[in-house]
Amino acid sequence: MIRTFALFVVTALAEIVGCYLPWLWLRKGWSAWVLIPAAFALAAFVWLLSLHPTAAGRVYAAYGGVYVAVALAWLWLVDSVRPSAWDIVGASIALTGMAVIMFAPRSV
Repeated sequence: MIRTFALFVVTALAEIVGCYLPWLWLRKGWSAWVLIPAAFALAAFVWLLSLHPTAAGRVYAAYGGVYVAVALAWLWLVDSVRPSAWDIVGASIALTGMAVIMFAPRSV
């Protein structure tokens, strides 16, 4: 269970970095060279998604919940914007949904 969650977190970080670097280029005037590590980060994101041990659709659905929480952590740690109580409630709901999707008992 911890391994699955950690894999989701690393996957989310790869996606966020892959999207954040082009944002810096487009919105903040950073060098276009940031697109190279962005492409590698997005390739890593796709590869990391393939490592999850269940059906792709279930992985994508559950991943969304973790992405919400990691994006809010990014907001706080990188953008220096403290998440509101409502952000925390929303992330908690999303993580609860992820846990139900990924860890509910099933035969297949």
